[in-house]
Amino acid sequence: MTIQIYNTLSRSKQPLVPLQDGKINMYVCGMTVYDYCHLGHARVLVAFDVITRYLRAKGFDVNYVRNITDIDDKILRRADENNEPFEALTERFIKAMHEDAARLDIMPPDQEPRATAHIGDILDMIARLIEKGFAYVASNGDVYYRVTSFKDYGKLSGKKPDELLSGARIAVDEAKDDPRDFALWKSVKDGTTSWPSPWGNGRPGWHIECSAMSTCCLGETFDIHGGGPDLVFPHHENEIAQSEAATGKTYAQTWMHAGAVRVDNEKMSKSLGNFFTIREILDRYHPEVVRYFLISSHYRSAINYSEDNLQIAKQNLERFYHAFKGLEHAEPRPYAELDKGDEYVQRFDAAMADDFNAPVALAVLYDMVRELNSAKEAADAARVATLATNLKSLAALLGVLQLSADAFLQAGSGDQLAAAEIENLIAERVQAKKDRQFARADEIRDSLKAQGVILEDSREGTTWRRE
Repeated sequence: MTIQIYNTLSRSKQPLVPLQDGKINMYVCGMTVYDYCHLGHARVLVAFDVITRYLRAKGFDVNYVRNITDIDDKILRRADENNEPFEALTERFIKAMHEDAARLDIMPPDQEPRATAHIGDILDMIARLIEKGFAYVASNGDVYYRVTSFKDYGKLSGKKPDELLSGARIAVDEAKDDPRDFALWKSVKDGTTSWPSPWGNGRPGWHIECSAMSTCCLGETFDIHGGGPDLVFPHHENEIAQSEAATGKTYAQTWMHAGAVRVDNEKMSKSLGNFFTIREILDRYHPEVVRYFLISSHYRSAINYSEDNLQIAKQNLERFYHAFKGLEHAEPRPYAELDKGDEYVQRFDAAMADDFNAPVALAVLYDMVRELNSAKEAADAARVATLATNLKSLAALLGVLQLSADAFLQAGSGDQLAAAEIENLIAERVQAKKDRQFARADEIRDSLKAQGVILEDSREGTTWRRE
């Protein structure tokens, strides 16, 4: 089945045709590491993790590159505020980013280049742009890209260079020829963090960092370039302009952008007080609930973060895990080993091949769990085994339903009762019933229920789950 991908550049869905048969080179803009990752970052991380999982399941050799911006004015300001070396700041937040990603079960990229390790590549690209007449050295030592020199400027965002003049200004300390021109190299004369260059000590501009890192890791032309919704302009537009001017070749074949995150239907921002880091959210919700919530909307569409939507995600996952109770033996199999003639496998594949439509793929899983429950009631062991295995296998491509039922249903957070404490109370209740102290047994059951813990008695014993 041919995979169709919405290309921001063409504003249409197009079949995925790799530059090299069977191989996908993909670059996704990563984080600027001066603070903890927020929910918008999680959206991008999860979206491209699902995309990578599916492409690999379909047999593609995916080389996934996600960069780290570890030198930037924001980083230097924060380090100065903290009175610490910028390297200490960035290392701390890179470690935190990796921790957050691991909790969300996001696979590490194949390559994770850092801007500070590619200063030489950045200088080489800037020199080529100057030599070709696309960039110039200003009187203050800054190097700027000349926007009017690139005839296709605006092809990604749809913005026209002439329209960009409206409201554009040149700051007092800038010496660029045109207000639309953007910095490739920022001159530094005050002795702060800088690197030597043919144009004097300085630091790279943000846009040139990604152009240098991506082409260094993947070549002058690669298959997919992705990122967040706020990067289309100016970041990705500028990447195209400088990369294609430097190489004379198409930069990326396909451009993919995740949708924006809104909080209670408002734009997420610190000024509105509705800004949440990943770890703040994970302190309150199970990581798989957060991941499920993020894939429950198509990756290109805006998604609304709210308590109600997180609760819905939690309830939907509980429904799946209840179906898996007693089926701990069910293990996911590689996608290549699944029966491609199976109706559910075909429907799931069709959904994901249509621009990675995870919500429709989840709907297929809903239908599977419905039949799984029916097969369990009918004691159809063979059908139960097939459905459970296929359900786990397909869900693995979305990064969900990989825990045991008890591990998920008993997971707690915040100030909830710890599992060990619950188990001790259950053991006390069992002994109370043996001693015919039924009032005490009922008291323990009611106390646990009041704290959100539901006991379920059966001939095999007592199990529990969180309400």
